[in-house]
Amino acid sequence: STEIVNLSSFFLQGILERLDAGEVVIGDGGFVFALEKRGYVKAGPWTPEATVEHPEAVRQLHREFLRAGSNVLQTFTFYASEDKLENRGNYVAEKISCQKVNEAACDIAREVANEGDALVAGGGSQTPSYLSCKDKTEVKAVFRKQLDVFMKKNVDFLIAEYFEHVEEAVWAVEVLKESGKPVAATMCIGPEGDMHGVSPGQCAVQLVKAGASIVGVNCHFDPEISLETLKLMKEGLQAAKLKAHLMSQPLAFHTPDCGKQGFIDLPEFPFG
Repeated sequence: STEIVNLSSFFLQGILERLDAGEVVIGDGGFVFALEKRGYVKAGPWTPEATVEHPEAVRQLHREFLRAGSNVLQTFTFYASEDKLENRGNYVAEKISCQKVNEAACDIAREVANEGDALVAGGGSQTPSYLSCKDKTEVKAVFRKQLDVFMKKNVDFLIAEYFEHVEEAVWAVEVLKESGKPVAATMCIGPEGDMHGVSPGQCAVQLVKAGASIVGVNCHFDPEISLETLKLMKEGLQAAKLKAHLMSQPLAFHTPDCGKQGFIDLPEFPFG
């Protein structure tokens, strides 16, 4: 039964217990690119309606990551906030619904995680609402809609990922902390900091003070540049006498020619 299957995650060691014990935890990722290359995600919108329309493709990619050694499977909920599904100009919000996309993502990730010793992380990312200068209450309401699904599906922990502005990332962490579950927060920044000029070290400090137990970077730069940014985050936390685990989700590309916004500003993006 579903109840018995979901109970299996209860007996797994949690993310913070694993990290506190010194374990290096490996997650999956890069789903929009991998599934776009396989023909299931549209380049540009990047929205995850494949969780409903092509669940077998999402399930297979999770399974490949699990077999490759992933300890964490992230729900395929990148760009799955209600305003993003509407903003991207497609039919998903109206014809499928934000809730169904997010619920399907959670179900698929849990199904595959139960095939191994893997945790499920529910993820939310930056929103059009923030970029449209909507207020804190409105932006937090967008995050809370996704959190409601993550709580209903009982994910193991939460990730606020892909934020260009630390202010919005802090708001996301504050909402996700309402769950009582561990929260990780990653920003798509390089050594120059966020789009308002907040340094990586200060970004890390603000995220930890908001309640994140894990902080780091993702998605806009390669492993080497991401590690440079993580070093700055670590130094900022040490100077503030704060502690957190560090997390990196770099691109699988080399990006030495990138500026402040990383590879999305290169002329080859999003196809090259």
